[in-house]
Amino acid sequence: MQKISLHANPFALMMDPEAVLAAMERSERLNHLQSRVCRPLDRLEALAQEVASSSTTRRQERSMEDALPS
Repeated sequence: MQKISLHANPFALMMDPEAVLAAMERSERLNHLQSRVCRPLDRLEALAQEVASSSTTRRQERSMEDALPS
């Protein structure tokens, strides 16, 4: 079988998936990506923490404003 350039023909990727996986493992750009597992409920939890911290900050700002002389 004639070897087809992966860059010239993207459909050639389907013919040799092992070569694709090997190229992905060697790729420096892919290795430098940060990865994390996201779950649907993580977003709600992060939002709740953000709301809690912003309300605490607002309370602190109000108390500082009240403490200033008029």
